[in-house]
Amino acid sequence: MKPQRTFIAVNLDKTVRDRVIALQETFLRTGTDVKWTEKENLHVSLLFLGEVDERSVVQVCRIVKDCCATQPPFVMTIEKAGCFPNPRRPRVLWVGVGAGAAELCNLHDSLETPLLELGCYRREERQYTPHITLGRVKSDHPTEKLSAALVKRAEWQGGEMTVREVHVLSSELTSKGPIYTTLSRAKLAGSDSQESG
Repeated sequence: MKPQRTFIAVNLDKTVRDRVIALQETFLRTGTDVKWTEKENLHVSLLFLGEVDERSVVQVCRIVKDCCATQPPFVMTIEKAGCFPNPRRPRVLWVGVGAGAAELCNLHDSLETPLLELGCYRREERQYTPHITLGRVKSDHPTEKLSAALVKRAEWQGGEMTVREVHVLSSELTSKGPIYTTLSRAKLAGSDSQESG
């Protein structure tokens, strides 16, 4: 079996996801050429591992399970629309995390060391900042409307949800966009069996 593009993420519940999708549609109406993240693929990434072989995937899932078992569930708010690098030349459109950002950073940091030791992860140069990628701007000349829409929604609120589990996912690149498959779900400490989205 060939290696799988693998990443670790927190999925969104339906209410938050629907609000994020509505925001995507608002930006879509600005007429800028953007490759939008598919609705079912919206998530908060913790770590992107790249190509991982089948045997290592099993170890990755165990590491995620062990790390999650020490962290209790927490409330996460999705808020503030923005872009990298700036509204004049937006390349990546995103929404941020308010409450819960510290807990996500803790999860990221606790996963990073064992995954580095396993050899499945290369430390990113940028500091980890939890966010949801809405889309990537393809046009070299983004519309003024998009810049204005980003500024207008700088204080946008997407609601809150309780994070109860973390997913290990594979990403298969296809001509219609990536297809994500859940490889494992790791419950946070003391979390009941309720779904988190």
